[in-house]
Amino acid sequence: MMKALLVEKIDGKPGQVYYPLKQVDLPKPSIRPGEVLVKILAAALNHREVFIRQHLYPGISFETPLGADGVGLVVDTSSPELEKKWKGKKVVLTPGRGWQDSEEGPEGQYVIVGGTVGVSHGTLQEYVAISAAELEEAPSHLTIPEAAAIPLAGLTAYRATFTKAKLKAGQNVLISGIGGGVALFALQFAVATGATVFVTSGSEEKIAKAKELGAAHGVNYKQQDWSKQLKALLPKDRPYLDAVIDGAGGDIVMQTFSLLKLGGIISCYGMTSNPKTIFPMQAVLKNIELRGSTMGSRKEFAEMVQFIHKHNIKPVLSSVVRGLDRAEEVFEAMKNGTQFGKLVVEVDIEGGDSSKL
Repeated sequence: MMKALLVEKIDGKPGQVYYPLKQVDLPKPSIRPGEVLVKILAAALNHREVFIRQHLYPGISFETPLGADGVGLVVDTSSPELEKKWKGKKVVLTPGRGWQDSEEGPEGQYVIVGGTVGVSHGTLQEYVAISAAELEEAPSHLTIPEAAAIPLAGLTAYRATFTKAKLKAGQNVLISGIGGGVALFALQFAVATGATVFVTSGSEEKIAKAKELGAAHGVNYKQQDWSKQLKALLPKDRPYLDAVIDGAGGDIVMQTFSLLKLGGIISCYGMTSNPKTIFPMQAVLKNIELRGSTMGSRKEFAEMVQFIHKHNIKPVLSSVVRGLDRAEEVFEAMKNGTQFGKLVVEVDIEGGDSSKL
């Protein structure tokens, strides 16, 4: 048997209910041909887990463990070939299924791992049986909690930054809502690429931390004139934004279309502010493009892991707790929006030193 973390169904309306966490014992999974058995070492949270608990996410399963992000150790394989390639290695698990390599979008029915119908496992469980095709070796410069933080947020940021925003060295980019996992990965990716990064946040402390990570400037979006403040900060030799990477929705187009160059791109991956956004004719006449962006393909996942390895990027961690029974602590931080970086649960609390992969 193994321990796993589920949500327990209780009565309540979407957006008003908050499903409690439930730790259960489940049968240890058996591997089938082409699969390996991964002992989960650590798992990270994303906003989707909070949305699941609030019943604001489609296809919720009360029988499937939570968690899309995970790092683990391959402890068993289904063939001598897989044993030679994978056994004993630390690996990060892909967080989605149904999207192989199309740049446009999923080729089939797409589903994200953990807490939803269509996938039999999450990462907030002690063992996972998974196709070997869904593994990437964890970058060796990362600790176990850092590696756990990569999958969903890293993939979302990679697609939003490079596939959709087409960001290049020397360009100016605005990243909204700095402090969340995706925004911070986008910041680190943009800095590594050689772009000049501007950020927004409702917290001066988070803006200061973003500058420590390489952001050039930041403005507080709680101030009504924040876009005018940002305009004054743009460099004189390139006094415009090439792209905006946004996870809020709402008024992001209205606030930034005047700052963007002709043909500038707004790459939007979320709607934490508002699920609707206004797109004025002024933006149309400037040839501004609003591009929706979601998590990403299996191909982009591999590229993202290699990018992190090549540029020696270390994910920003806000908090790490040991044991599934302490997961509620990091859920509260996510729910309240107090975190700066990823929130991680060490699943394997008997595995010794987590500071090294």
